[in-house]
Amino acid sequence: MRPSVSFDPRAYWRATLQRILLLLAVWLLAGPVLGILLVVPLNAYTLAGVPLGFWMAQQGSIYVFVVLIFLNAWLADRADRAFGVDETPESTQHTYAAPH
Repeated sequence: MRPSVSFDPRAYWRATLQRILLLLAVWLLAGPVLGILLVVPLNAYTLAGVPLGFWMAQQGSIYVFVVLIFLNAWLADRADRAFGVDETPESTQHTYAAPH
């Protein structure tokens, strides 16, 4: 990690919180809202012969969660590079002396 001279921790934290809140909002929509609260209206539609509300509660929300995990990692890496605190091969090299 190589913080630049102009690194602003407050701006970095604000960007991190915005990312987390956005991803949590998507999680809230995909999980509890679509999978529980709106299951009955969604069941009026089908996906591959399965009621959509049931599919979202059993399968769709899991797919969304997995995508959110990878999206969070990708966005966090992008933010780290933007703020100059990303890990590079030079910043993560460790000297290790093998025991004799």
